[in-house]
Amino acid sequence: MTRFISGRTPSTNAEAFERALVVTPGGVNSPVRAFRSVGGTPVFLASGRGPYVTDVEGTEYVDLVGQWGPALLGHAHPAVIAAAHAAVDHGLGFGAASTGEVELAELVLDRLTLGEGAAERRAIEKLRLVSTGTEATMTAIRLARGATGRPLLVKFAGHYHGHSDSLLSEAGSGIATLGIPGSAGITPETAAQTIVIPYNDEQALAAVFAAHGDRIAAIITEAAAANMGVVPPKPGFNRLLADTAHAHGALLISDEVMTGFRSTAAGWWGLEEREGVPYDADLTTFGKIIGGGLPLAGLGGRAEVLDLLAPLGPVYQAGTLSGNPVAVATGAAMLRGADEAVYEHLPRAARAIGDGLSAALSTEGVEHVVAWAGSQFSIFFRSDAPQNYAEAQDQATWRFGPFFHAMLEHGVSLPPSVYEAWFVSAAHDDAAIERVLAAARPAARAAAAARP
Repeated sequence: MTRFISGRTPSTNAEAFERALVVTPGGVNSPVRAFRSVGGTPVFLASGRGPYVTDVEGTEYVDLVGQWGPALLGHAHPAVIAAAHAAVDHGLGFGAASTGEVELAELVLDRLTLGEGAAERRAIEKLRLVSTGTEATMTAIRLARGATGRPLLVKFAGHYHGHSDSLLSEAGSGIATLGIPGSAGITPETAAQTIVIPYNDEQALAAVFAAHGDRIAAIITEAAAANMGVVPPKPGFNRLLADTAHAHGALLISDEVMTGFRSTAAGWWGLEEREGVPYDADLTTFGKIIGGGLPLAGLGGRAEVLDLLAPLGPVYQAGTLSGNPVAVATGAAMLRGADEAVYEHLPRAARAIGDGLSAALSTEGVEHVVAWAGSQFSIFFRSDAPQNYAEAQDQATWRFGPFFHAMLEHGVSLPPSVYEAWFVSAAHDDAAIERVLAAARPAARAAAAARP
């Protein structure tokens, strides 16, 4: 029974991709990895350490993908790997409760509690662990509908909340990268339960609640949008979302799958608390960093809402792998390692890279802007930072493919899409940053020479 087994490890990216195409749709298990928007053969990675990844050909790259966010401390961080090994020694999973789940939840709640006494502010009061960010947002929506008894959901064009049926209309991430409006297989009845409005648009928000306020269960928003490129909320916009939802008896779901524990130790919620524009989300979703690089996500919120989940309440959610003991161990190690020094380093490293890339592009006369949300950033090939999905799409996207491949050829791995956020880690030291900046010059020339 070896019909599809070659018996040897591929030695080139092209060979690996050719084999993958035979047994996997499109040769990949997540669409953006296929390089469709930038062209060329996908890179198949074999290992990672610190700020670097190495492909099957043995080529090393400075990594600015960071596992799409989880590699906060860098790849193969010793404390995270040690936690995984220790957990594996006791078994891979039990399908039963374990103390590690409780310890991770306590760590998360501690981070999301700011101030003391009468001034104490808590982003969430309880946490339910699941396996993926898609599962967390899907559960949040079901919970909001169960709590309110209402059918409608409001989301923003360009925001990506996973691939569940009700969330793919005008979504970002891979949907934006592949240039498709949604997905086949979603019924009109399902799509009709989601109302999509422009991001950062106060008038559109007011209009949708004026028309449908008594039927809206929740607004779902990325705390800071990062799946159409980085497009942060206007100052106070998240607070407006919470106030508007609550005034109409609806809930606010804040998606911090990407921003959670990255922007600050308390995520984007903590950043806005620090900057004096606090807001109260009813439900918050987490992923990426919370699992330390393994499949783990979470849904947090007010206790009275979370307690509507089974077994206490009527809203059902379950998962054999939820709270997997190896994943909660790596997640706890990641959070424990993300100390104050890490959060001081991340924006410094990101700014050094972003400013250096911008300088190189400016030298070559390439119209562009670097957009920021904490230490997350992305480059738009347009004159000013976009405020919404339509503006994010209004750019010279054709410059990105040549820019991407020039960076790759000079040893820097970027997200293979103009619509994705870039990530740095605590391991991106001066040497790694210098390698990125050395690649910036030829990449800027490639972008300047590009034609539509």
